[in-house]
Amino acid sequence: MTETVKTLRDSAAMRWIALLLLALAMFCSYVFMDILSPIKDLMQDTRGWDSASFGRMQGAEVFLNVYVFFLIFAGIILDKMGVRFTAVLSGAVMLFGGIIKFYAVSDAFMGTGIEAWFTNHLNWNGDLPVIGAILPFVAGMPASAKLAALGFMFFGCGCEMAGITVSRGIVKWFKGRETALAMGSEMALARLGVATCMIFSPYFAKLGGEVHVDNAVKFGVVLLCIALIMFITYFFMDKKLDSQTGEAEEKDDPFKLSDLGKIFTSLGFWLVALLCVLYYSAIFPFQKYAVNMLQCNLTLNPADPSTYWGGSTEAFSVSVTWVQYIIMLVVAICSFASNFSKKKGMKVGLMALAVVALVVYCYMGYMRGTAETIFAVFPLLAVAITPILGNYVDHKGKAASMLMLGSILLVICHLTFAFILPAFKGNAVGGTIVAYVTILVLGASFSLVPAALWPSVPKLVDEKIIGSAYAAIFWIQNIGLGLFPALIGIVLNKTNEAGTAAHELNYTWALVMLAALGIAALLISVYLRAVDKKKGYGLEEPNIK
Repeated sequence: MTETVKTLRDSAAMRWIALLLLALAMFCSYVFMDILSPIKDLMQDTRGWDSASFGRMQGAEVFLNVYVFFLIFAGIILDKMGVRFTAVLSGAVMLFGGIIKFYAVSDAFMGTGIEAWFTNHLNWNGDLPVIGAILPFVAGMPASAKLAALGFMFFGCGCEMAGITVSRGIVKWFKGRETALAMGSEMALARLGVATCMIFSPYFAKLGGEVHVDNAVKFGVVLLCIALIMFITYFFMDKKLDSQTGEAEEKDDPFKLSDLGKIFTSLGFWLVALLCVLYYSAIFPFQKYAVNMLQCNLTLNPADPSTYWGGSTEAFSVSVTWVQYIIMLVVAICSFASNFSKKKGMKVGLMALAVVALVVYCYMGYMRGTAETIFAVFPLLAVAITPILGNYVDHKGKAASMLMLGSILLVICHLTFAFILPAFKGNAVGGTIVAYVTILVLGASFSLVPAALWPSVPKLVDEKIIGSAYAAIFWIQNIGLGLFPALIGIVLNKTNEAGTAAHELNYTWALVMLAALGIAALLISVYLRAVDKKKGYGLEEPNIK
């Protein structure tokens, strides 16, 4: 009898090690993606970045992906060169862009000939209607913001390339096995990168009692180095797997221009694409301003630096920042693991521990009195309920209804931030509670929509062009992700007097704009449900039959 040849893919341990390498790389990229978001106020105070300059720099991340079509080229590279090469290339491109961004905000850049060149050049007209908002360089931007935007463009190319490559790698290693669980786990770990960034970016920027914003970016660059190492390690694992199976690398179908006619004539595609761009434009750009918005609307009482809550290590051997981060990990791990426990007692115990840890985390955030530690709870509820929602859609359906509910929650949250939270100004306890609850609900909304949106696409377009449909949706989504960070900054500049302190900005109209995006997404989701009922797309039906 011939013995079945075992490969790395047949080993559960090796499969999950491969996933861990890919997930850690994406975790590192998510940290760097928002590395300056928690310290927007410090960028204004130390580098002269007003809200518009900050927004244009943040929006530059997707500029090349959208307007130079690098997102399409990334898919072609993946198709032609395979997972291994593309993974390492994406890691190298992210690191290259990260190094440029680090140099731009460092003291070494100031006073150089390069700074003078960027000051005198790339002064494009940012007053053009709509088009002006997508320009990454305009007159009046500090040279450091212009160069940081250039670096962020390269990072964005690598990050987008990494995203599609990691998804393809997971399919390769888990095909026919725990694919959904693997993808959910990778997404959960990546989202923890957002919380990690919120906690540690200000920590490193203020380390030693002095403000050095380049230290925060340096922390992010170190993580990008780790991401590249993860991809290189994966390269050798994947190569070993192919040598065992004797197969060539599996590759996605390439993006074809001829597919666009079939895709763009589908009403279902356009509804999902518009819903996607509207919803995500109200989430990801908001993340980049959320900490500063809380700083402007909450009455925060930062702890005395000489005390434990203020970061002193005299009373304890471990800084409060690290303790709070460990507690956050307990919340994430226990809540996520509870979804997969088959024993009721274990499931209840894990959830109870997660709830207790979350309460402790929130209490520590209040005692520290910092906006970044408050907003860091954003992904925690998403980590907890994403597997539940995905399982529900698989077995019960109701995807269109979930899209409606997610949009409703999005509108409620942004209107709460705009009108209710400012009413608690002066009430530290009340304002903090409102902030925590609203942020957690927004995280729940962030789980509802993706869990229902992405599995719905195969029901709306022909299976032969599903890859092209996803590529087109990502491209449309990136238009919004590049436009709205700049628009938020422009609105802030227009609705606040010049020279307004970083902690005194009025965010009302910027938040109303984001709420309007949520209302538009809600209307489209209602129409999508009606179209589904009429044409029988099956969005309300379960994925598993």
